[in-house]
Amino acid sequence: MNVIKTKLPGVVIIEPKVFGDHRGFFLESFQKDRYRDEAGIDLEFVQDNHSRSSYGVLRGLHFQKTRPQGKLVRVVSGEVLDVALDINPDSSTFGQYEAVVLSADNHRQFWVPPGYAHGFVVLSEFADFEYKCTEYYDPSDEGGIIWNDPDVGIDWEVDSPKLSDKDLKLPTIAEYAAQLKG
Repeated sequence: MNVIKTKLPGVVIIEPKVFGDHRGFFLESFQKDRYRDEAGIDLEFVQDNHSRSSYGVLRGLHFQKTRPQGKLVRVVSGEVLDVALDINPDSSTFGQYEAVVLSADNHRQFWVPPGYAHGFVVLSEFADFEYKCTEYYDPSDEGGIIWNDPDVGIDWEVDSPKLSDKDLKLPTIAEYAAQLKG
């Protein structure tokens, strides 16, 4: 597998080895020792999730406040733009993001360590999105950053994304940082 470091500490893009022929393909989507040794992912996964969304659906930018989740994400059908945002005000990359296109064709994975906000938008007619999490989802612990925060400046590649009512009401990264200072 090929591991591509990003500008964000710990965030990596993973290109697994894909073995294919006229019958189809095979790849290892996770192997504990290899992912620890080659990608630096040394956390236990406790939950796997699968979502299906149609074109233009934007989910995010989400995180858990006190029990942050690391997420190893991939797309098994379709294509998405996937984003990790540094939300640690003490980090030198606070407010910066990394974006990568994940698709069923490129087989890429994205490792978003605990302590980052995460979101994605669907670029194809629909997409099946799978992710392994290092903590259990807890709705009482969730937080987020608004998708179109001008201080962050993410180009989502979709003009009018479809968002949940909850995601439309998230704070900016500056408002989030001010909340932390209390």
